[in-house]
Amino acid sequence: MTRREQAEIQADRITDWTSFHDVFAEVFGFPGFYGRNMDAWIDCMTSLDAPEDGMTTIHAPKDKPLTLVISNASSFEHRCPDVFNAMLACAAFVNGRRMETGERPVLLIATVS
Repeated sequence: MTRREQAEIQADRITDWTSFHDVFAEVFGFPGFYGRNMDAWIDCMTSLDAPEDGMTTIHAPKDKPLTLVISNASSFEHRCPDVFNAMLACAAFVNGRRMETGERPVLLIATVS
């Protein structure tokens, strides 16, 4: 188990939905049964602080959110606006879902041009 304060996504590797899921699955170590859709992405990211769930191989620090650094974010947003916006909306959903059950947010996003 690896706890990290941040994880980086090299967004220049993302050109479409397929590559989005490839990159996230690689960086976060999603399980083999990962569904490669945003519902599955939400499920995996919701469990960032729960190693026992087996949804990721890296985990948020105890009692802190993990910062997701999106490198080359401006070009990603320009190149794949639907994917970029879905990622932001789904990250917000991850945190909102947790807050509704009294849990703390688990994911912060930092965009770097």
